[in-house]
Amino acid sequence: MPSDNPCFEYETYHEGENKILRISAEKCSFPPSIEYSELCLSKVIDILQQVSGVTTIIITQLREYEYDFSQTTLLTELASLHRKLNQDERKQYSQLITDPAHERYIRGSYAKFQRIIATRLKEDPLAAYVELKRLERDQSIQLDRLLDQRHAVSQQAYLGMIKDALQKVEQLKIIALLQPHLKEYSFGQRQIYGTIFHPNTRPDFMYTKLISEFPSGNLLESYSFGREGENGEKNEVNIFGFDDDIKMIYHLTPPEFRFSEEEYGLLDDAKRILSEHKPTREEFVDPQRMREVFLNIGKDLLNDLMQHRGLEIDDEKVEGLAQALLRYTVGFGLIEILLSDPKVQDVNINSPNGELPIFIVHEDYGDCYTNIYPTRLEVESWATKLRLISGRPLDEANPILDTELKVAGFTSRVAAISAPLNPTGLAFSFRRHRDFPWTFPLYMQPKVKYMNALAAGLLRFLIANNATILVAGTRSSGKTSLLGSFLVEIMRRTRILTIEDTFELPQESLRMLGYNIESLKVASALSAPGSEVDPSIGIRSTLRLGDSAIFVGEVRSKEAIALFEAMRVGAAANVVAGTIHADSPYGVYDRVVNDIGVPKTSFKAIDIIVTTNPVISGLKRFKRVLRITEVRKEWDDDPLKEGAFVDLMVYNPITDQLEVTDELRNGNSDILKRMASRIKEFAGDWDAIWNNIQLRADCAQAIVDAAVERKDSSLLEAGFVIKANDQYNLIADKVKDKEGKINSSKILFEYKEWVKKEGRKKA
Repeated sequence: MPSDNPCFEYETYHEGENKILRISAEKCSFPPSIEYSELCLSKVIDILQQVSGVTTIIITQLREYEYDFSQTTLLTELASLHRKLNQDERKQYSQLITDPAHERYIRGSYAKFQRIIATRLKEDPLAAYVELKRLERDQSIQLDRLLDQRHAVSQQAYLGMIKDALQKVEQLKIIALLQPHLKEYSFGQRQIYGTIFHPNTRPDFMYTKLISEFPSGNLLESYSFGREGENGEKNEVNIFGFDDDIKMIYHLTPPEFRFSEEEYGLLDDAKRILSEHKPTREEFVDPQRMREVFLNIGKDLLNDLMQHRGLEIDDEKVEGLAQALLRYTVGFGLIEILLSDPKVQDVNINSPNGELPIFIVHEDYGDCYTNIYPTRLEVESWATKLRLISGRPLDEANPILDTELKVAGFTSRVAAISAPLNPTGLAFSFRRHRDFPWTFPLYMQPKVKYMNALAAGLLRFLIANNATILVAGTRSSGKTSLLGSFLVEIMRRTRILTIEDTFELPQESLRMLGYNIESLKVASALSAPGSEVDPSIGIRSTLRLGDSAIFVGEVRSKEAIALFEAMRVGAAANVVAGTIHADSPYGVYDRVVNDIGVPKTSFKAIDIIVTTNPVISGLKRFKRVLRITEVRKEWDDDPLKEGAFVDLMVYNPITDQLEVTDELRNGNSDILKRMASRIKEFAGDWDAIWNNIQLRADCAQAIVDAAVERKDSSLLEAGFVIKANDQYNLIADKVKDKEGKINSSKILFEYKEWVKKEGRKKA
């Protein structure tokens, strides 16, 4: 709808319960700022007198400036008073000036009053208030000095009119909020409005709203992160806490909020051109390839626009602009930046969309809310892209979608829900995974302390000797990450089969690191029946694919019966492992036998249950391995009462360490003895078993020590750890062949020498 000024066209629309007034100031010569432009404020007040019920105001001029409900309320109240005073002036106050008995006395002063309420009030309400106060004072003084009775009567009526208007202006909320700042106020100065008007800003090419202003809290930490190829421009993060609130704010400032106005104009035009192309399902079959194509198209388009406008921007800056353009066209906007932060573990978007910020789980600060507010339009675009990427529906008939998102810099599992399951809109949960898998040395480093060296040694021994393992824990306890670290401990010559409904295990990075790994994708337990393979069929199919280690992403339902069948078959051949939601060994039994219906005899196929869960210290949560438990086979009815669950290591909250139990220390482990019985060097010799566990622990610790000494965390990553594991096996085999036995001290010495040598090469 056009306004009085051609540059100030506007429209209104509804978004949920909000009525949005959107004003285009692209053709205006004045800044699109209510707080710093009296002309902008005046035009907004004019529009608000024509439309009613507005809850949010958005002004666009290269960027969008959004004034929320609380700020809009101040303006609608001002617009209402401006209309009323001017109506009163026309209907009542003007009678005073048109009466010949009064007109001759107050004509000059009345023109000033008229200008204040007609113009000054909507341009600068505080200045109008100050001027009315001065006018009241001056006219009161003049009344006291009058001797002419007829003039005094006119003056009294005029003064009453001024006081009436002043009283109404004084009751405005905007004046009440500004009054505490009057001491610093200079007449006509607009900086004071910045204390109450602080719009959320975003470039036109973005849909997501971002509050750029810092909150008035305590700055806990500042850091930056970013990928190569973005002109060195980093994403800046500031974490704020508060004295009177347990919540924390993760405040993000992305590079695109530091672009120049020329660069904003380029991106806005480029996005408008690219938006004419709607990606098809075929393009989303290979999202990474599609992103590469669109990135190159974006670069070419930006270069063409620059040439047309006579602009010169260096190649690195164009790369950064193209990356931003990619994020806000076929990508997921600021979600991608959040998930690129290595300290962010989860990103959650709740409904109703547009009203709530994005929430994250931070590695160091736990649950935080952010300064990012996704709009309904943005959220709906994410849902469309996830449908295309996954090939799975998300609609009223299928209100749940599970899939994975892979972008350079991160991979993520995504869960989405919609109506009717979520009647207020769309909701998402993005769980970030590392580009490369977790490793035991990564878990052992001092700042993580998820497990200690001895736990790593014990698990390495169990994996090397083909244990069947279930990793148990609650949601977000680190089950899948721990299961992924088990993969790193398997020799690369072993064939591995993974089975998941949504890919979370690090199969692609392991394949790049030389693993013989095959990944099977089965139907989600929450999705409607369709063309995807049932999980139980997927698990059974692995038994026909030859000798392989089998890893199941998560045991949820009837597929557990097939998994335990795989465990019984694979127990003597290779590792079979999976994850399950449970908080204790008996919780695993209760879930598997009583809930899912696996026979008790089949449950005995489990050798080891590793329990992992967060531990709480004040407001902080830390993930820890809480116990490593063996499942004995000599029981009939109730494994708990009949002593089937024997803890080998248990977490001690006082020492914050996994500690060896008497059963393990004394060699009272049926599982370890059974494994050792198949190995010539270990059979019947508990000391030899324990020495080998300790050797594996010392080798893991040697990597951590080297990383700390050299201040090189890359030594803890999978690439180096896998090489080190290969070297351990080669050294152990060489020493055994040479000496006819496993000489732990000799193996450890040669292994440490290799770690030192390779560490120097990397340095």
